[in-house]
Amino acid sequence: MPTLKIIAPVALALSVISAPAAAAHTWTTSWGAAAQWPTPSTSYYGPHWSEEGFADQTLRQIIRLSTGGTTVRVNLSNVYGKTPLTIDAAAVAKSLKGAATGAASLLTFNGHPSIVIPPGQQQLSDPVRLRVRNLEKLAITLHFIQPTGPATFHHFAQATSYLAKGYHLIDPNPAAFTGTSNSWYYLTGVQVSGGTPTTSVALFGDSLTDGVGSTIDADNRYPDQLAERLAARPRPLGVINAGIGGNRLLTDSPEYGQNGLARFQRDVLDRPGVRSVIIMQGVNDLAEWNKPQQATAAQLISGHRRLIQSAHAKGLTVIGATIMPMKGSDLAYSQPAEAVRDQVNHWIRTSGAYDHVVDFDRVVRAPADSDAVRAEYDSGDGIHLNDAGYDAIARSINLDIL
Repeated sequence: MPTLKIIAPVALALSVISAPAAAAHTWTTSWGAAAQWPTPSTSYYGPHWSEEGFADQTLRQIIRLSTGGTTVRVNLSNVYGKTPLTIDAAAVAKSLKGAATGAASLLTFNGHPSIVIPPGQQQLSDPVRLRVRNLEKLAITLHFIQPTGPATFHHFAQATSYLAKGYHLIDPNPAAFTGTSNSWYYLTGVQVSGGTPTTSVALFGDSLTDGVGSTIDADNRYPDQLAERLAARPRPLGVINAGIGGNRLLTDSPEYGQNGLARFQRDVLDRPGVRSVIIMQGVNDLAEWNKPQQATAAQLISGHRRLIQSAHAKGLTVIGATIMPMKGSDLAYSQPAEAVRDQVNHWIRTSGAYDHVVDFDRVVRAPADSDAVRAEYDSGDGIHLNDAGYDAIARSINLDIL
């Protein structure tokens, strides 16, 4: 087997510009998505706008918070941009149905209504007073005048984003928003303050964390269903979905983003308020379609140890999730890959390297064939779960370990 080049977990050089008066707030990340570099659209995964970007258009994106508060701020990313990104205006509003919204609040950036974000950087909006509840949906709307160029985005949002020609920043009517895509663009975080004091748990992984296979616009990914359980507690935790469909732990992918070791700092450790992380990654490194770069068990275990070390250095509780079955997937399954999965799962369960273990493999595997997903949890491709499957793994987590 060829030797893998494993990239060290060093973050990109980012500059997050602080909003005025931010020190007066205690911020919790209530929603998050991991950034990806632009990729071509494919007929298999559906169209998106990352390569062409935007010009003379208004983009409206719908997200669901995990925890509420009285003040919000929004994080926008040009981390994979090659040129400065100009956002001419931005707004946040309560989401109603589709692209329809309630009354909008304009966002500012260091006191200005527009912002230019240099390549490789991120920008937080100034705090805006907006009372939001646990599990409430928001619409974040961005207006672009000049061409943006290719867009930093998140491919598998499992949620509909809406596009209108011209200026419709605070338009509550959905009629102008005739374009749709199941991806998010530039939007990587929403933070809240002023609610019940909370911290957050980050869920780090690939498509099974991202929620591929769940119902579009239903918020039935496993992070969403975990957020619903946590929101019912007297002191809820925020939930950050740091999954990227197709993502690998050890090596970059042209289609599915920067490797997990390299993005862990930005997507987990640098988020405000994170106290714990669940790591479920490795299936794409060992999958049949990843030839000739299929990872060995030793390489994957080494990668997991490096994530654990980085998270412990930040004082986080680190929870390992076993790699789930993939026998029904023609693209992923092979006997050598299955042997590696078994070895890595044995290490996750027994090594003691993780503070806690959540055994998702045992939750979803078929009674008659432990290498396959239970039929009632299979989305149809033999590897991704449906809504019931994602609910099952979310319900299997002991909330006290978070």
